Amino acid sequence: MTVPSLAQRLADHVQHLLGGGPFPQPGGWNHMGAVVCDVSFQPRCDYEATLRPRLLRLQIIWPDARTVRGFQSRLATEDLAVAMKFNHAQKLATAHAITDLLADHGVDTREDLHTWLDQQANRAALRTVKGVGPKSIDYIGNLVGHSQVAVDAHLRTFATDAGVPDLRYEQLRAVYEEAATLLGHDRGGLEHAVWRYKSGAT
Repeated sequence: MTVPSLAQRLADHVQHLLGGGPFPQPGGWNHMGAVVCDVSFQPRCDYEATLRPRLLRLQIIWPDARTVRGFQSRLATEDLAVAMKFNHAQKLATAHAITDLLADHGVDTREDLHTWLDQQANRAALRTVKGVGPKSIDYIGNLVGHSQVAVDAHLRTFATDAGVPDLRYEQLRAVYEEAATLLGHDRGGLEHAVWRYKSGAT
């Protein structure tokens, strides 16, 4: 089947289960420490119960980590595992590596990262960090105000339930994007609505 026909199938499923919206785009974070930790720690994590409370706490205890430079300074002198109450060696390493890469590229604020991600070469640079895949790139964009579809396990399951076959990441993302166009919804808003429905988030 073609992308348009699969997108129509997905759009029908969205309307049947989620209604006509509108689906607001998620707000993301203004605190760069939270942005980096969100994208680094969220894979295979219960977001609402485990990660979100820790991200909110991080912003309180490390207010100076609102910028990448401030976050990098904290990481040089304090233990992120303690601050996040989350001891996972690979996820901690990913957070450190993303921070260093952004700092090396002169990215310091949410606005900086939003603009920086517009360049394909910069997105490719992020992909060189261990633990960062195509979904992470789309996801971090949404955290700083882009409107993208970051396809995770919840979105894959929802698409399967709609009768969409198992597709490569880029193909399934295109189906979701086309479905959003058909329905007249914001891409990031549609993604977030599907994610909340499948994850059981309140």
